[in-house]
Amino acid sequence: MNDLVKLTARQAVFELKRGAVSSLELIDAALDRIDATGDAVNALPTICADRARDYAAQLPDLDESDTPRGYLHGLPIAIKDLKDVAGVRSTRGSPIFADHVPDKSDLLVTNLEDKGGIVLAKANTPEFGAGANTFNEVFGKTRNPWDTSKT
Repeated sequence: MNDLVKLTARQAVFELKRGAVSSLELIDAALDRIDATGDAVNALPTICADRARDYAAQLPDLDESDTPRGYLHGLPIAIKDLKDVAGVRSTRGSPIFADHVPDKSDLLVTNLEDKGGIVLAKANTPEFGAGANTFNEVFGKTRNPWDTSKT
C-alpha cells in the first residue's frame, strides 16, 4: 500500500505545503487504494479522476514564499452523494436521480473547492441520506472495510 494514503488530511496538507508531495501524487495514491478496495467496500461508487486531475493542474504551485489558495490546497476529498458536484453524477442514492448530472455545485462543494480541496469521488449514501446503513438501489450497500461481511 502506498504510504500516502495513510496520511491524515492535516499531514497531507503539510506535505503539500512543503513540496514533499504533489496533488497529483495524492490523487494517484487515492485512486490506487480505491481500485484495490472499491468493489469489496463500495464506499466511493462515483470517481471523477479526470475532473480532479484537471482541477489539480489549475492550482498554483507552492513554494516557501507562496501563500496557499486555501487551507485544503491540493487535498483530494470525497463528497457525500447528497451534494451536487458540477459535471458529476449526483444521485442522492435514489433511482429518481440515477442519471442526474448537475451544471452547478452545491455551496458546500464550491466552498471546499475555493479552499483548494479537490473532489476526487462521491461517497455512497442511503437514499436521500435516510437510514443508519448505507444501502440504495442505485449503488447497493457499502461494506465495512475491516470486515466486508458487515456493513
